[in-house]
Amino acid sequence: MRSAPINLRAMPNQRELIDQAAALLGKTRSDFMLEVSCAYAKNVILDQTLFQLDDERFNRFVQLLDEPIASNPQLEKLLNRRTPWE
Repeated sequence: MRSAPINLRAMPNQRELIDQAAALLGKTRSDFMLEVSCAYAKNVILDQTLFQLDDERFNRFVQLLDEPIASNPQLEKLLNRRTPWE
């Protein structure tokens, strides 16, 4: 049972486009919009939180993480700067 409302405004041509695509798939406008929005949202989340590497690239990645950090005076200066609220 759906209980969380989602309301939005669209241009008439956008609604017509969505309705046409939904009809081609035999779905209601709401079902189509929810399905497409959720699929896109999952992709955005995965693109921002997950990456996959083969064994060779993973080992190189780990090797780079394990290497000593190069000196970066500008970064050190930034990290040691007092924040405005201090």
